[in-house]
Amino acid sequence: MAEENENGGSKVESVIEKVSEKIHADDSSSSSDSETVKPASPSSVKAKIFRLFGREKPVHQVFGGGKPADVLLWRNKKISAGFLGGATAAWVFFELLEYHLLTLVCYILIGVLAILFLYSNAHTFINKHPPSIPNVHIPEDPFLQVVSGLTIEINRGFAVLREIASGKELKKFLIVIAGLWILSIVGSWSNFLTLFYIAVVLLHTVPVLYEKFEDKIDPFAEKAWIEIKKQYAVFDAKVLSKIPKGPLNYKKTA
Repeated sequence: MAEENENGGSKVESVIEKVSEKIHADDSSSSSDSETVKPASPSSVKAKIFRLFGREKPVHQVFGGGKPADVLLWRNKKISAGFLGGATAAWVFFELLEYHLLTLVCYILIGVLAILFLYSNAHTFINKHPPSIPNVHIPEDPFLQVVSGLTIEINRGFAVLREIASGKELKKFLIVIAGLWILSIVGSWSNFLTLFYIAVVLLHTVPVLYEKFEDKIDPFAEKAWIEIKKQYAVFDAKVLSKIPKGPLNYKKTA
């Protein structure tokens, strides 16, 4: 009897040890699974971050990722400053000093050609070499890239206008009408040259500031977008939903 009790006790102990080992194995596997799952949480949180205009690419890639994007985002500060300075000088000449483009270009060409012509003919009298006039050649690739980008954007705008004119997108229709109305008001305040200069200044300041402070701007933009959605829902419920619509299906007449 004593031996049978000992054998039974040893069997019970072995069963308990097996059960405890299995529990520990399950705990270790569950902990390892939780450890493997934890690193995925930051990416999922990052994927849910609100970005202005719903963009998924960096600002540099949104502007094409080429030399125009480098100029707008001040990757090359000399070229960006030179372009903005040239636009400012042109605006000062044509808007403040009231020069005309054709008149200014003709005066500049007259002065440059007169100086070069006189110096080229007078070099024998002053014992100096004639001026070396460079052979100016404008490369085609940058202009083709700009024209190609403008063509793509213009065609995209035409497609959006066609979609709006077909009566499919009420929200886009209201946004475009409001934008054109605001643009007409701004256009009545100044001429086309001033509007063009303002657009150039905004393109050279707003994107680079947004890229620098996007982590602070996007939360405010998210709150504003949520508020706009709420106001649009109220406007839709009170106004748009009450607009009578024609029947979608017409009965065939004999």
